Amino acid sequence: MQRRHFLGAGAAALLAACSFGPKPGTLTAQPEAPAAAPPAPPRPLKIGLALGGGAARGFAHIGVIKALEAQGIHPDLVAGTSAGAVVAALYASGMSGFQLNKLALTMDEAAIADWALPFGTRFGGWLKGEALQNYVNKLVGNRPIEAMKLPLGIVATDLKTGHGILFRRGNTGQAVRASSSVPGVFQPVSIQGHDYVDGGLVEPVPVDSARVMGADFVIAVNISADPSSQKNGGQSGVLLQTTAIMGQSLNKMALARADVVIRPDLPDMGGSDFTARNRAILAGEQATAAVLASLRDKLAQARLKPAGAVAAQ
Repeated sequence: MQRRHFLGAGAAALLAACSFGPKPGTLTAQPEAPAAAPPAPPRPLKIGLALGGGAARGFAHIGVIKALEAQGIHPDLVAGTSAGAVVAALYASGMSGFQLNKLALTMDEAAIADWALPFGTRFGGWLKGEALQNYVNKLVGNRPIEAMKLPLGIVATDLKTGHGILFRRGNTGQAVRASSSVPGVFQPVSIQGHDYVDGGLVEPVPVDSARVMGADFVIAVNISADPSSQKNGGQSGVLLQTTAIMGQSLNKMALARADVVIRPDLPDMGGSDFTARNRAILAGEQATAAVLASLRDKLAQARLKPAGAVAAQ
């Protein structure tokens, strides 16, 4: 009886000790470290392509587009001025860089030249511009600006007020014609009671227009020439030179607001030299290759910034 009492007391003491001692799996276990948060995915960037004016030098835009596409860089929207408006419209319609290249090589410049007779009628322009309008509309399937595959903006200048306008709706060919109407070369274009001329007078490279359209990263293509390097052949050469001189200051300020600027090197190519189209396209490809590393770095950095921070910089 005493032995049974002793064993019972010992068991009770052991249980009591267990109740006051450390319990397995509680005090001895280490708390789990919180799982590391997965890295935030790169935020989507809306990339805008701003194509500047420069008459026949605009073929360089095609080389830029080809080179960007080859590297998997596809703009989300495109804005164009003058010659840049022509390429922008065709690109926004769904043409690839290679398709644009093929078109450029088969293009007959006579297809966009319609002489105004008698010369000097209506503000002195000797080209009406209707041929250019019809040419563009045919190539884009007569689609209006708002029906393009890519958002498209076309810059022109109101002849009466001197203010720029960004066409985002309406007749594509007509807007391109207005944007390309160099005073003295093309006649102004009348749209809804307003006369419009070359967009290069207010925005030689439409960086700000691309921002207005929603781009938070702008790739600008500047094909304007240094006026001091140009040969001014004939009246058209003088007029193109005058436009380039007037746009110099505006151009510098606008390009400073772009994220990347591509400058095709065509020092001796005049604005009316359509025979140098191959060289212009190649210059666009080479200029893009030269900035590619910087472009990729800047795109990567921009994708890490908070939404809205890129466009606000």
